[in-house]
Parts: sequence; structure tokens; C-alpha cells
Amino acid sequence: MNASGSVGFRDDEAVAVLAAIDADETIAFLQALVRTPSVNPPGDISEAIAVCARPLEAAGFAVRTLAHEVGKPNLVAEWGPENGPLLAFNAHLDVVPIGDEAAWSHPPFGGEIVDGRVYGRGAGDDKASVTAQVMGGIALARSGVPLRGRLAVTEVADEETSGAGARYVIAAAGLRPFGVIVGEQTLNRVAVGEKGTAGVTVTVSGRTAHGALPWEGANAVEGIARVIVALGDELQPRLRERTHPYFKPSSASVNLIEGGVKANVVPDRCSIFIDRRLVPGEDPRETTAEIRSIAEQAVAGLPGISVAVEPGEEARGATMSDPEGELARAMLAANRYLGLSTELTGFSMATDGRHFAEAGYPTIIYGPGDPRLAHVPDEWVGVDEVLEATRAYALAALALLGSGAR
Repeated sequence: MNASGSVGFRDDEAVAVLAAIDADETIAFLQALVRTPSVNPPGDISEAIAVCARPLEAAGFAVRTLAHEVGKPNLVAEWGPENGPLLAFNAHLDVVPIGDEAAWSHPPFGGEIVDGRVYGRGAGDDKASVTAQVMGGIALARSGVPLRGRLAVTEVADEETSGAGARYVIAAAGLRPFGVIVGEQTLNRVAVGEKGTAGVTVTVSGRTAHGALPWEGANAVEGIARVIVALGDELQPRLRERTHPYFKPSSASVNLIEGGVKANVVPDRCSIFIDRRLVPGEDPRETTAEIRSIAEQAVAGLPGISVAVEPGEEARGATMSDPEGELARAMLAANRYLGLSTELTGFSMATDGRHFAEAGYPTIIYGPGDPRLAHVPDEWVGVDEVLEATRAYALAALALLGSGAR
């Protein structure tokens, strides 16, 4: 942010920053990251951190690592005057397992380029965003454009599991950013928040009996079936009406089921896990009560059947930053300059952005790639998307930190 608090950049400075981005270097960097496995679990990202640190150090960034566990260093690289306002980039280097390798048409860690796409685990989630942040930051440094503020590029571990890397950086790095831009797959659209989560476990209890004498027991699987039907009939219509201008509607998905004793025994227990995603305005504390009411009504009157409904370990509301705030305006200014989307949106998945937002830092989400391609075989990201995001990150930082902002 410049001294007046305005957001923008001069054309000559934008030209200088964009000229400092080397397309071949940028995509080669992404390929190198994809070819450096960082699967979580176990989540060791040491080699991937080294891939990021080398070009940042060469560009003059002050680089340090902060490890919250062995093998899990978190990168903090800073550029610009120390006495100015601080903008932070954040993305994650850990990736999910590849699953069945036979389902892949391209080597999971090959970083192959085919038809303008980079293939591999983490190509989109989240190493494309890491690439855009690192190479966008380097372009800002190489351009020679004077800054009134400081940029911190933070690339972390453990986003795919606990979020411990981002939380450790928040607690230990000593950064106090006026804003954070988190890299995730948004199709290079500006997301001003992310949905909340409130997982709920429903357990139906009954009574065992021999499978040949089912009337002697109380079948918990049949009870949970009634609960699932009731959720579809009663909860789903309510959720479709809970909307928000920037988000897809509120949702609930039965994603796990467990129960039964053996093939010839009437089951006395069956449970389901419901993945609830919340739009802004929904209270996560109310989701358990709502599901409990539906579940209890569904099994009411069934002899020998009872139901228990418990919230998951983590329940949190949606996060939202000001759509008119400087972060969103700067990112939109970058997209507008580049001819990209200027429509604000919200992000459906959980990200490390929630940790920064909950710590009180305005946070938006932006990055290349389609979120529907995350965690699937033959994950890919478009070369053009990555280059667009790299330019957008560099211009957004220029808009917020540059001396020529207007």
C-alpha cells in the first residue's frame, strides 16, 4: 500500500516488472518443483524448499526457514525496505499421495509438458501457485522498480493435513502483514474468502441378533439408511436456499459410512460422516443441532434404535475479506491490466487462508488451475495460466507496494 492508501501502478513500472518475467524460466521452475516429490504424509518438503530458495536468494531476497517439525521447513523470503508496510504471499509445497499409479497416463512426478499443460502431482495444487508467487516476486526484485513496502514470500508445509506450517509461520516468523494473498486453484479469479467446514458424525445404535432371526435384533444399518434419506429430503432443500453472491450454495455430503459385525449378524451399530460446507452467515455451532433434529425424527419410533450426533474436531465459519478492500482492488487491477477476469468469487475448499484470516490479517485467494483437477490422476495446469498468474502476482504486489501507485 502506498502512503495515500490508494491501489494501482504506473504503466512504465508495470512494463518493467512484466519484462523481468522469463516464461521459459518460470515453467522450468514449475517442472523442477513437480519433479521434487513432497507427498504428505510424510510431508517432507525439504528438497522443494531448496528449489524455491535458490532463485530467491540469487535475486537478492533475504531467505530463512522455520521448521515446525523435522523435514518440514517453512520458507520466508523478503524483499524491499524493512520500514515499509508488509505484503505476504503464501502457498504450500506439500501434495497428496498419487493413489494408484496405473491410473496415470503421465508420470506423477515427471513434470511433462503435453499440449500446453504441465502434468504431475501438485502441478496445480499447489506448485503452480508457488511458482507464480516465487517468480512474480523475483520479477519485482529484478525490475529495479523502487518500492515503498516489503514483500514476504512464504511457502509452507502441511496444508494438506493440519495447516501446521502456516500456523507456525504466523506465530514464529514475526511478520505483521497488512494483507495476505494465498495461492490456490481459482482459475486466476479473485476469491475474497473461503467456505467454512463443520463435519458431523451420526451414529445409530441397535441390537445384535442372528441374521436368520432379524426380528430379534434392531438393525442399525436400516436406521442409518432412514437418516440418509431424511437428510436428502429435509436438509438438502434448505441448503440450496442458503446462498451468497460469491459462493456456491451451502452443502452437505455423506462421505464415510461404517457399520456391521459380519454377514450373518444383525448390526448393532452404524455411523456416517457428513461433510458440511458453510457459506458466510452460517454458524458452525448450529449445524450439529440441525442434523441431530433430522436424525432423531428419522429413527423415532423404531424399536431398540437410538441415535447420537457429534461435531467433528474442527468447526469454523466461512472467512471473508472486504470485497472493496485494497487486496481485492489490487488483484483486480492486475487482472484488468492483463485482460483476465474481474469478477469476484469465493473458494469452496479449505485453504491455509483461514489461518491468516483468523489471525486478523485480510486475506484473499488467487492462483492458476482448476480446483476440480486437484487430487486426481493426471493432475495438470495450463502453461498459459501459470504465466498469467505470475504476471498478476507481480502486478498486484506492485500496486500495493510500488512508489508509483495511484
